[in-house]
Amino acid sequence: MPRFSRAVALFGVLLLAMPALAQRLRLVADAWPPFTDATLINGGLATDIVSTALARAGYASEFEQVPWARALMGVGDGRYDVVVNAWYDEARTHLGQFSGEYLLNRVRLIKRRDDPIDFQRLEQLHDYPIAVVRGYAYSAAFDGDTQLQKVPVHNFVMAVRMLAAQRVRLTLEDEYVARYYLSRESPRVRNAVEFLPKPLSENSLHILVSLKNPEHAQIVAGFDREIAKMKADGSYERLMRLHGM
Repeated sequence: MPRFSRAVALFGVLLLAMPALAQRLRLVADAWPPFTDATLINGGLATDIVSTALARAGYASEFEQVPWARALMGVGDGRYDVVVNAWYDEARTHLGQFSGEYLLNRVRLIKRRDDPIDFQRLEQLHDYPIAVVRGYAYSAAFDGDTQLQKVPVHNFVMAVRMLAAQRVRLTLEDEYVARYYLSRESPRVRNAVEFLPKPLSENSLHILVSLKNPEHAQIVAGFDREIAKMKADGSYERLMRLHGM
């Protein structure tokens, strides 16, 4: 075989051996610090973990921050490839394929300090207006309880300010997220609210890869594989420390 032909053949083999590198994945999430936020180091803890694992699996990526409802819609119609920060919900399996767990979120209810609310079971909350972020999944039991008085809002900041202003009786959020936002609120808001002791749920955090991407199963498999390797080689723990966790 002539030298030129051999070179062309070798180049073709190399291209076939590196299919993942040809695809640049479009990552998406809403502003959910400290996990996802374009203003934080590497886009926040979750974005950093996800983009690192995908890079190790051979996928370049770019991150866009949009409201949560738009992120889900975009993955459903193929405008985005990967939601960075999805809790499992059966309805979302029609939009994308979930990875395995890569982080754990502890969701807690928040009330006003002077409000004597007790929480041991959901039935105790039926009489209280509860501010919830539109489109979020909190837990299967909470999301499916039609007797809860859910008041949809755009984000947690709006929810906690409504709580402090006595427009609702409760709100809820991942504990780390809530503490992040509360630390940036005025003392009037921050000192007016407190966590209820019993957590509502513990939710595993996943990526959600669009079914419109023909390589969705391959992307999930590569991501899960590299997350396991990162936990074994210490790089996962280093990212947690970098982001103050």
